[in-house]
Amino acid sequence: MEELATYEGAVHSVIFQNAENGYTVLRLLVEGGEVITVVGCIPCVAPGEQLAVSGVWEQHPQHGGQLRAVELERTLPEDEEEIFSYLASGICRGVGPATARRIVDRFGKAALDILEREPERLNLIKGITAKKAQEIAESFRRQMGLRRLMEFLARYQLPPVLAMQLRQRYGDGALDQVRENPYLLSGDACGVAFSVTDEIAMSLGMSAESKERLEAAVTFELSHNEGNGHVFLPRDKLIAATCQLLQDGDPERLEAALDALVERGTVVREQVAGVDACYLRRLWEAETSACLRLNGLLAATVDTSRQADRTLAEIETEAGITYAPQQRQAVRLAAERGVLILTGGPGTGKTTTVRGIVALLQKMGLEIVLAAPTGRAAKRMSELTGMEAQTIHRLLGMNWTEGMVSFQKTEKEPLEADAVIVDEMSMVDLTLFAALLRALRPGTRLVLVGDADQLPSVGAGNVFADLIRSGRVETVFLREVFRQAEKSAIIRNAHAVNQGQPIGLTNDQEDFFFLCRRDAQRVVDTVVELCRDRLPGNMGIPADQIQVLTPTRKGPSGTLRLNQLLQEALNPRAPGKRELQWGERLFREGDRIMQTRNDYEVVWTRSDGMLGTGMFNGDVGRIVQIDPAGEWLEMDFDGRTASYSAEMLSEVELAYAMTVHKAQGSEYRCVVFAAMPSAPSLMVRGVLYTALTRARELMIVVGDDAAIRSMAANDRQQRRYSGLRWRLAHS
Repeated sequence: MEELATYEGAVHSVIFQNAENGYTVLRLLVEGGEVITVVGCIPCVAPGEQLAVSGVWEQHPQHGGQLRAVELERTLPEDEEEIFSYLASGICRGVGPATARRIVDRFGKAALDILEREPERLNLIKGITAKKAQEIAESFRRQMGLRRLMEFLARYQLPPVLAMQLRQRYGDGALDQVRENPYLLSGDACGVAFSVTDEIAMSLGMSAESKERLEAAVTFELSHNEGNGHVFLPRDKLIAATCQLLQDGDPERLEAALDALVERGTVVREQVAGVDACYLRRLWEAETSACLRLNGLLAATVDTSRQADRTLAEIETEAGITYAPQQRQAVRLAAERGVLILTGGPGTGKTTTVRGIVALLQKMGLEIVLAAPTGRAAKRMSELTGMEAQTIHRLLGMNWTEGMVSFQKTEKEPLEADAVIVDEMSMVDLTLFAALLRALRPGTRLVLVGDADQLPSVGAGNVFADLIRSGRVETVFLREVFRQAEKSAIIRNAHAVNQGQPIGLTNDQEDFFFLCRRDAQRVVDTVVELCRDRLPGNMGIPADQIQVLTPTRKGPSGTLRLNQLLQEALNPRAPGKRELQWGERLFREGDRIMQTRNDYEVVWTRSDGMLGTGMFNGDVGRIVQIDPAGEWLEMDFDGRTASYSAEMLSEVELAYAMTVHKAQGSEYRCVVFAAMPSAPSLMVRGVLYTALTRARELMIVVGDDAAIRSMAANDRQQRRYSGLRWRLAHS
């Protein structure tokens, strides 16, 4: 980490300020008369204010050096002229330069104290009525409330933007609420690590055995494990994990805290498959709701066998194909069943079968909607079927209010569709699946398509696998690899991996090559050479159609290092090409980038004029333009254009290389897979299989042959605690 530079001084002027997220560009007058540029989240700052700021120096291509604030202390101005500058800036509603001058002339250095503590004395000034005095005082107190909240958070190195989020959620009393119970910061809305909120609470004198601390630790452990894919935790494991979180916590006291949470309904406790399961309420509601609504759809079976047979023959004639028995079965069942699962590996004809299902349902006069969990998967589905496909979030009309996700389409305003087909179902987590089911009218046909052998969803649950294993949902397994697909070594190797058979690590295959490199430096050198020179020059594959994948982010061949090297190789510095330094990361016009967390508030536009909101974890795009002032960047995500402030770069990273998990749901013309030993949890068959199945035309594996064979042989799957399968099987 770069060493922080520290400066103190008065705010000379504010060049730019975003009222929504607090991002600010200001000039700071420091000792010796020098004026420096400071950028960062500094809400409600005004000229005259005193700042002590520590940050990292960055070189802006147009504006030169600027200090990006990392830590900040703010002090109200004390000098009369600085107080005048502060008030004249418009920091208080109803106070302009003239009123500011009268206030300072009347009260001098005490002006700000008067505004906060004795605002009625403003009536002594000619032209300020009692009503106006009250408005000024309320505006000033609001600013002071935010300042004090920021100052409080700064003591614990928490970012100023968190103050904006807290005020949005808890109003002007946010600081009082946080002081009363600092563990609010570890809730879903803020997501501060428990260790940090625990430090704050202890510094405020809260007892280590307080019910607030113990209950917060229990709910934090459940939330943390949601991020590991678990819908619930067994009671004994929850207590044990929370004891460890608290460093030798008292199990009996934690049992009592858990019981209190259950009594209030914050946590739901239920016997699931012989396990004493503890759920966060929203996850329990999602699971039980999904089971109930799915049972309703399963009951809606229609006998259309004669019509389906006649129509299938017409479709085969029109398309000039003959369906294999399993494909024919799937197309018929899509018309006859309320819910159908279609699964199979690469080359087994899923796409042809989905086209047949679409054609049959259309001929039956049904209104069909196509959806997928990511923008890339939806775009690919559109290309393969010739129909518009949407992300599930967009289909459901996602909204983001007061820190919570909601959907416009629910049982009160359901989707206008007779049939919904969802692709890449292995990526769909429990909460999104429950939301989709809520939006379906009774009797809607639901077809779920995916590869059950791919990695499970990033979010909680193992929905696709649970549905298949429950035995309640009609499932068609496409197992036959078609003759044309059998010619592909990519597909042959993918199926070999899936069946635990040796993978063909040779170079005599048309679309699959293995380059043995047992040293990490040689791996990354070879990957860069392939992307920059050999593939574009020798095989005519442009660099923007090559995706580098690796199991891990860290390490000598992880995405962090590979992205730095690939950026310099594929998008080097050039005159007129703007760039922006963000901490240790550099962003440049033309860079391939990826969204790394869900941001429901990003506003985007398409060339056809459509407006929408939300960018999601895994969305890939590129930097079109960087503002000369370095205040915003224009991003293009597959035709959706959005402006990102510099503060938002914390949720974006380079995407020349990405982890296999992030590549789920996407397909690339060419994949280069850097395969070196990494964490045991990543050296598994599912990671290798998912990597191989991302390549459409060419797959190149660069790395250690022993590591690859180890992955192919390791079928260990991390257990996810989920009750959906059990609920369906017992309902």
